[in-house]
Amino acid sequence: MELIAGNPAAPRTNGTQAPVRGAPGTGETARGGPGDRARGSLLGLAVGDALGAPAENMRPSEIRRRWGRIEGFVSDDPAGTDDTEYAIFSGLLLARHGSALTVTHVERAWRLWIADVDEGPFRGAGFSERGTLENLRRGLAAPISAQHRHAWSDGLAMRAAPFGVFAAGRPAEAARLVAVDGRVSHEGEGIYGGQAVAAGVAAAMVGAGVTSVIAAALSVVPMDSWTARSLRRAVTAAQRPYPDRLTMERAVRSAVVVGGYPWTDLAPEAVGLAFGAFAAARGDFRTAVLTAVNMGRDADTTAAVAGALAGALHGASAIPRHWADAIGPVRGSCLPSMRGYHVLDIAELLTPAEADERAMDGGGNGSAYDGKPPGAPHSRSLQVHDSEPPAPPRPGRTPEGRGSVVPDGAAPAPVEDGTAVGR
Repeated sequence: MELIAGNPAAPRTNGTQAPVRGAPGTGETARGGPGDRARGSLLGLAVGDALGAPAENMRPSEIRRRWGRIEGFVSDDPAGTDDTEYAIFSGLLLARHGSALTVTHVERAWRLWIADVDEGPFRGAGFSERGTLENLRRGLAAPISAQHRHAWSDGLAMRAAPFGVFAAGRPAEAARLVAVDGRVSHEGEGIYGGQAVAAGVAAAMVGAGVTSVIAAALSVVPMDSWTARSLRRAVTAAQRPYPDRLTMERAVRSAVVVGGYPWTDLAPEAVGLAFGAFAAARGDFRTAVLTAVNMGRDADTTAAVAGALAGALHGASAIPRHWADAIGPVRGSCLPSMRGYHVLDIAELLTPAEADERAMDGGGNGSAYDGKPPGAPHSRSLQVHDSEPPAPPRPGRTPEGRGSVVPDGAAPAPVEDGTAVGR
């Protein structure tokens, strides 16, 4: 990609980006504006990913036997997985090209930033990503590169939130853009899952209610698709009255999980569970994410999607401070070229108008928590070149109280219960 430097708004030169609430001159404060919601969505994704990672591919009964009910981080060193790293990857690509994004741009980025780079251990990568990379390395081009056995996975849904952040208030545009990104790696239901998530985030970014967020997600996918049916079933189950939380979670899970099917990364299932958790929580961030985590299956992805939706709806201040503080720059365990990026860097790139306003005002609004690690500078000099993988804007950016060195960390090992790991 060409250079991104100075004003992050520069890539958006095609004139299709509509004005958003919170832009300079609207009189709105940062809190509750597009920047705050963007930080909430992408930080919410990363928090959900890190909370759900230890429970990935587990049944609810296994989660309860090991931890009881998960109410927070169960790892001493919480970290995101491929969900967060691929969301950053897609966010960088979108920040450069905006609404002019093409399949050629996406394919070229996959080749330069991933396929042609020493992948190292490639921990945490799902089968859809591996299948795509194998096809690209064979010389196949998109959309043929997406013709592998896992094109229906939730690998696009997990990286879809940045498209909703960018196209705030425009669900159809968010769905169009994420489909462009997805044509390199996914087909059919895999594309629909990403579109539902992107559209839902786009609606939440302008303060739509929970019902409207769900309606936006359903409006961009075929009504007779597996994704739409799964989403409707999960939301319907989530909104019924239940005597307790566990009974509700069982009902939502039963509404969409394909019993006995080994793969946990089915896009219709994961997206259904995520929206079910979001609906059951009535958009509350903490409840939505923990509901997704405790239902198991592809828990890192379902919690990441639920977190992105609820974070976009309520902004960064809705995320518990100690959860937000645990999120540092990604470690590159799956994508070495993404090592050192923070999701908040991407949020700022995708909401340049508010970033400019903060810079002119001399910084933040002085609130106790505005979604940024204390003392973190702005990403005003992020550079992304086409000729090489992008260099992190500031390696070692960490929230207060965490070390500046980010060691490589292994992704959680799959549970040996006969459940297959994929994406």
